[in-house]
Amino acid sequence: QLQFVESGGGLVQPGGSLKLSCTAPGFNLDPYAIGWFRQAPGKELMGVLCIERDNQITHYGDSAKGRFTIDRENAKNTVYLQMTSLKPEDTATYYCIWDEIRCPAPGHKVALWGQGTQVTVSS
Repeated sequence: QLQFVESGGGLVQPGGSLKLSCTAPGFNLDPYAIGWFRQAPGKELMGVLCIERDNQITHYGDSAKGRFTIDRENAKNTVYLQMTSLKPEDTATYYCIWDEIRCPAPGHKVALWGQGTQVTVSS
């Protein structure tokens, strides 16, 4: 059964950095679009960044611009979300998703295949 494993979350002070990792044991991420989404308490799941099959980047809004980056390391079958200059409003559970064709359009429903990793930004 497909299972995504998200890791790297934690408690960090405002202005700090975290690097999240997404992998899927037994499932090759390389051919697919892989995205990072997040869900804050009481809020809807929202896209953060997504890397297309050709490694072009899809952004969802402006929240991550200039602060977050996404990339793949195919040798490790892992997609990373590097987060810097973290703000309290980045506090959420972060999930990775996949799509066979392209990154989901904003507002498009996505399926979650992992438990997510919690990011808490607080002083």
